[in-house]
Amino acid sequence: MSPETVSWQDFERVELRVGTVVAVTPFPEARKPAYIIDVDFGPEIGRKQTSAQVTDNYSRHDLIGRQVLGVVNFPAKQIGRIRSEFLLTGFYRPDGSVILAVPDKDVPNGAKLG
Repeated sequence: MSPETVSWQDFERVELRVGTVVAVTPFPEARKPAYIIDVDFGPEIGRKQTSAQVTDNYSRHDLIGRQVLGVVNFPAKQIGRIRSEFLLTGFYRPDGSVILAVPDKDVPNGAKLG
């Protein structure tokens, strides 16, 4: 099955930005094991938080200071007690666990994928 074709203009509307994880806290009330992750997306966007089910492959310590890629222009979504303000991007493994999509070298927080 071929993926759906989107226009370049559609792609440009998605704000995929890099940021640095600054805080990770447990989210015990989540239905599936998850963390609450705070990311600094630079001076233009600032800090945002989300809930992410990445506990299978990452400890809290592994995530602090790591640069990640997030979609920062989706509408906020209430997930339990937190307001998810961005989508942390990653790839699903066959077992359902997630591997984060990350830059392989440091880039300025807020840099846009394009």
